[in-house]
Amino acid sequence: MLELFTTGLMSAWLNMAGMQPSKQSSLQAMTWFGSPAFFLSGAPEPSTALTLEQYLGELSKKGWMADSQGIWIQSGPVLLSSNQGTVPLPAASLTKIATSLASLHTWEHTHRFDTVFSATGPIKNGVLQGDLVVTGSGDPLFVWEEAIAVGNALNRMGIKRVTGNLIVKGKFYMNYSRSIAQAGLTLKQGFNSSTWARGYSYRYYLMPKGTPKPQLAIAGGVKIDSSPSVSFDSQAGGNSKQTLLLRHRSVTLAQILKEMNVYSNNEIAEMLADLMGGAQVVRQLAAEAAGVPRSEILLINGSGLGVENRISPRAACAMLMAIQRKMQPLGLTIGDLFPVSGHDRVGTMIRRHMPEATVMKTGTLRNVSALAGVMPTRDRGLVWFAIVNRGNDIPALRVEQDKLLQNLIKSWNTKPEATKIVLPTPTSYSDDSRLGADVRNHVLYGG
Repeated sequence: MLELFTTGLMSAWLNMAGMQPSKQSSLQAMTWFGSPAFFLSGAPEPSTALTLEQYLGELSKKGWMADSQGIWIQSGPVLLSSNQGTVPLPAASLTKIATSLASLHTWEHTHRFDTVFSATGPIKNGVLQGDLVVTGSGDPLFVWEEAIAVGNALNRMGIKRVTGNLIVKGKFYMNYSRSIAQAGLTLKQGFNSSTWARGYSYRYYLMPKGTPKPQLAIAGGVKIDSSPSVSFDSQAGGNSKQTLLLRHRSVTLAQILKEMNVYSNNEIAEMLADLMGGAQVVRQLAAEAAGVPRSEILLINGSGLGVENRISPRAACAMLMAIQRKMQPLGLTIGDLFPVSGHDRVGTMIRRHMPEATVMKTGTLRNVSALAGVMPTRDRGLVWFAIVNRGNDIPALRVEQDKLLQNLIKSWNTKPEATKIVLPTPTSYSDDSRLGADVRNHVLYGG
């Protein structure tokens, strides 16, 4: 029964890819369900192989040898063409695909990181007589707007001044800085609008009109407390206890990953990798989820900075496919986590000319230009691709990558219905997802 079910499912998949399935090919592909990197054996698809050969020829004319270029093009379990496709190559920010996949296997896509604010002394007549304590759990997207919202919430609770210090505990990051001391200083400044620098003022004016400017002055400095967390109480309880004031919840993990991938934010990627236990944990989780050998994913960090981060083009495609499979049962798509051509017009999409509805992730180092993603097509269904170029003219390499995708899509054609599989889900922009949304501040202090 399992064989019949799997064979039937594979036949449908091959039909979507534009192939006439045989019993032999369906049975060959059965193992793919346990190993997402599996592909059908046989010669590459002729027209795709020819297009790839022409692409490599153009690069060679510019002095970039074919042996230095890694490419993998796949439709479902069907390999369409490749060049050095299983060789781990410097992948730059394609590393963030691994970080994204590992994150989704560590937390739910709806996961939120809490930042808790508490007091070490009583609050009387608008004055917190003691220290204000912030305890972080690693929110990678606690930025200016979030600090402004928290400051306003503390003001509404009646707190206008703190006689003691701002104490920072746990993993508290701010404005993409992993320096806890710097994060604390920036937070202290954000709470008191009279001390704002240009950056704060600019971000404030992007917030909804009528947003108050927080006025919370902290008399002392910023101190880092690395001791274990103390007990909390509903009322101030001397030196051994703290009074809970407010819990700030981050935006969802899905939104954090989208922000990271649209702007290829290295700091968010490093924070997430650190929270998961480091690059080797990311490597293991991503390889297992994608079903590829760990030898094809070699990482020293979660962002891709450094040529030591090496990923094979095949592994990049397998990880993207694993993310799509992870998102589909949730009613979401890979486009909810990565930039989409024609829809996201900021970040790494600027000045790119890829086919409409292409979901992609870029990667750039001094002499590396990488691109991986998926194109929805009429004749081949979802076509997954990964390109890792090595050369000394990054803008020219990007132009050639875009041309390659445009030439490929001419062979397979587009179909509006196919794009729905990868486009971001049509959800309204709610207050909950807006940076600086007050609805994510939960008051815990009873007065």
